[in-house]
Amino acid sequence: VQLQASGGGLVQAGGSLRLSCAASGLTFSTYTMIWFRQAPGKEREFVAAINWSGSTTYYADSVKGRFTISRDNAKNTVYLQMNSLEPEDTAVYSCAADGYDTDHRAYYSDSYYPDYWGQGTLVTVSS
Repeated sequence: VQLQASGGGLVQAGGSLRLSCAASGLTFSTYTMIWFRQAPGKEREFVAAINWSGSTTYYADSVKGRFTISRDNAKNTVYLQMNSLEPEDTAVYSCAADGYDTDHRAYYSDSYYPDYWGQGTLVTVSS
């Protein structure tokens, strides 16, 4: 299984980026897909999640109203549209796949571990 995140980069505060995570080696349409981020020296943080069909989404309060998660099951890809970026959004963003219909509240726990992790992509927001 591979989850390959891309789309990160350097952007000024107030700008936008769209991250992509391309999946292979799994039945993508049966997995909940999740974005996490980790800033330097900080713990992993849940960002957003989307269920298998795209009908249900969850967001951390810190990104609600600014970020949008979506998926294209035909392309085995999940996206994270990030608008109104802030310097506090600077982090490595990684995607993950959960095949067990885990309660989304578990995503906030440090002990939560998804079925598959992808490589991250660095987002740097300058002030």
